[in-house]
Amino acid sequence: MVSSVDGRVLVIDDEESTCELLEEVLGQAGFDVRSETEAELALRRIGDEDFDVVLTDLQMPGMDGIDLSRRLGDHRPDLPVIVVTGHGSMDTAVAAMRAGAYDFVTKPIDTKLLTLATSRAVERHRMRRELLRLRREVEDARAPSGMLGRSKAMREVFNLVARVADSDATVLVTGESGTGKELVARSVHSQSARREGPFVAINCAAVPNELLESELFGHKRGAFTGATHDRRGLFVEANRGTLFLDEVGELPIETQPKLLRALQERKVRPVGGTEEIEFDVRIVAATNRDLESDVENGRFREDLYYRVDVVRIDVPPLRARGSDVLLLAQHFVERFARTSGRPLKGVSAPAAERLMAYDWPGNVRELENCMERAVALARFDEITVEDLPKRVRDHRENRVVVSVEDPDELLTLDELERRYIRRVLELVGGNKSQAARVLGLDRRTLYRRLEKYESE
Repeated sequence: MVSSVDGRVLVIDDEESTCELLEEVLGQAGFDVRSETEAELALRRIGDEDFDVVLTDLQMPGMDGIDLSRRLGDHRPDLPVIVVTGHGSMDTAVAAMRAGAYDFVTKPIDTKLLTLATSRAVERHRMRRELLRLRREVEDARAPSGMLGRSKAMREVFNLVARVADSDATVLVTGESGTGKELVARSVHSQSARREGPFVAINCAAVPNELLESELFGHKRGAFTGATHDRRGLFVEANRGTLFLDEVGELPIETQPKLLRALQERKVRPVGGTEEIEFDVRIVAATNRDLESDVENGRFREDLYYRVDVVRIDVPPLRARGSDVLLLAQHFVERFARTSGRPLKGVSAPAAERLMAYDWPGNVRELENCMERAVALARFDEITVEDLPKRVRDHRENRVVVSVEDPDELLTLDELERRYIRRVLELVGGNKSQAARVLGLDRRTLYRRLEKYESE
């Protein structure tokens, strides 16, 4: 809900006294209000000036509120119309809604309800304008390697990628699962002097421990059961390019000293081999773990940590990226609509409001999945609220409620802590070390609590 907004409202009523009354009421609520006593004059004014909401009487001589709603619906569908109807005239109010009106209020007018309806209409209009702008700007907001964003947090990521790309410094990309860490790694590669070389990726958490060394360093024929021929490891395959070690924090402790030696010596020895092979590779690693805490508890080697954490790029969670949510949603709708042959324009304003209110614990990956589902289920030319998953439709805003009168609205201490921690993380762009300092916790304690929340 908007309060004390600067939304511009055009009041239309054939009685000048009513116009003056509504101007006073809405003006006191913070709106910039203008009025006209004839619908035709109002239409001309709408063509010349920018308004957020039109508030019109239903019964007027000449063009009535229904005709006006229909005219604006045909030519200015982005501009919400609120009709004022007499008490008991619900049939005509419904007719106005069918003609394209956004909402209606009944006489005698309840000023609180009128202010609320106008506030919501202003929000809706601004959301529609933002969606139209984003539809035009999706391509302009695209960074190398498919990254997309206009938020301050993402501009900082793009800037850091550009600054580090031309060096050969090892990069550690950190961030929650689903934030797009591999896209950042690919962007580092594509902007570097190694862009013509290979980009080779391995998910360290997805390869069984007994096969991981063979994947990384290669093996000789007969080195173990099933090794029927020599195999080059990924370090050699990525020669003159970039090797991306995803989920590097999941490396088994026994493999870490071998990786450290490879990074120091720039040589690998295949499993079962006696000779070392030189390589020329730029290393980009990624993790969603707090490696500093892992070092403290012996889960990750300190010397390896300092080898991979030369330049750190923190990728913010989606909930900290503001209207990037809508920018990405529009991008995904366009992509899935194109591949499925669906004639979809984008996201409706009510659906956009739900997308912005949701926390996106799964980040960009969850949003992508959500929009793929929405495109598959869409019945109209825009994504509606009904096309969204239930968890997004029914999500309640993550607010800390203390000053309430109803005991049912009070939170448990556990839920209060959960919401506060997530809010702090949002405000610091997902930086867990900074969040721990703000919360007065050590990193390990914060990490344990976040793991607990994710498992519930």
